[in-house]
Amino acid sequence: MSLYAIGDLHLHFQSELKAPGQLNGRVWKNHERVFRANWEKLARPGDTLVLVGDHSWGKTLAECERDLDYIMDLPGRKILTRGNHDMFWDAKKTRRLNEQFAGKLSFLQDNYFAYRDVALVGTKGFTFEGPFYLDHRGDVIGFDQEARLRAEKLVERELNRLRASFEAARADGYRRFVVFLHYPPTNILEERSGFTDMAEEYGAEQVIYAHCHGESRFHDSIIGMWRGVQYSLVSGDYRKWMPMKVME
Repeated sequence: MSLYAIGDLHLHFQSELKAPGQLNGRVWKNHERVFRANWEKLARPGDTLVLVGDHSWGKTLAECERDLDYIMDLPGRKILTRGNHDMFWDAKKTRRLNEQFAGKLSFLQDNYFAYRDVALVGTKGFTFEGPFYLDHRGDVIGFDQEARLRAEKLVERELNRLRASFEAARADGYRRFVVFLHYPPTNILEERSGFTDMAEEYGAEQVIYAHCHGESRFHDSIIGMWRGVQYSLVSGDYRKWMPMKVME
């Protein structure tokens, strides 16, 4: 029995793919077939797959039906976190989604799920992504202050949601944690953030995130061991559609 993760499937079986430039290119050609084939080779009975946001381009649950059917048909237990493009998922209706898809899909938001003696906690997350102002060398020399203030409010909301996830697990006796965020835990200006601080506060073993697409974005945030926590990027194109093993 193993735990795996990957993010950013961006399925669009029923909806038009309005993809930005970083979602184009050879790695995205028939990516849903490549991913399915890779996962079916890896998956063993009892395995868990965490899908770290941006599951579907559909704007409503009805427009996501075939995309979610695709996910449900994958082998193993499937846990989903919320991404910035998951318009079908109202954060206030997570309980309803868990009831509707009980036994088929699990939705991680303001709650937690257990893997052995480890609590899987998470939220969408958020980080300020600009606009940044660059000099002729491409170095950041400034940024939009109003956009930064708006981002700070969203970050605070997501930190509260992540803390709720940690506290629900801790109340049930869990002391080992793996964190799943859709957004990276830091932006290109940050060495640490509220998300990294919270991971350290609760003694999380790993932080898994997605959202960063295209080679120019793959190193926007922390990768590797930092301050006692292992950070991993699992965007589908970064992983070339091979899920990452998080732990046995």
